[in-house]
Amino acid sequence: MGHPVVHFEIIGNDAEKLRSYYSELFGWEIDSDNPMNYGIVPREGNVSADGIGIGGGVGAAPEGYPGHVTFYIQVPDVEAALAKAESLGGSRTMGPDDVMEGVEIGLFNDPEGHLVGVVNSAS
Repeated sequence: MGHPVVHFEIIGNDAEKLRSYYSELFGWEIDSDNPMNYGIVPREGNVSADGIGIGGGVGAAPEGYPGHVTFYIQVPDVEAALAKAESLGGSRTMGPDDVMEGVEIGLFNDPEGHLVGVVNSAS
């Protein structure tokens, strides 16, 4: 069985403007009331009538970083996934890093330069 896509992420220079834009465009319920001011798009309330959809987030880019749009795949071991991505011709861009309690992420570029995330969450 393959690993599921569990999260999408939109990071940019003006997080508030992006949250407003995507909320208005797609009707997303976005909650940024957290210490990182990261706009959580919960799966609940943002699915089709058939229950199809994943959660995600809209947040601010670090200064000097242009931002990105990516998705995250749930894996049992972030380091192992990053190492495998590298062995297959990808390049690690971040991680593994603990971003909050119980959540470890990593990012890599595939051989064509597309940014992809991996996550291992205790929840």
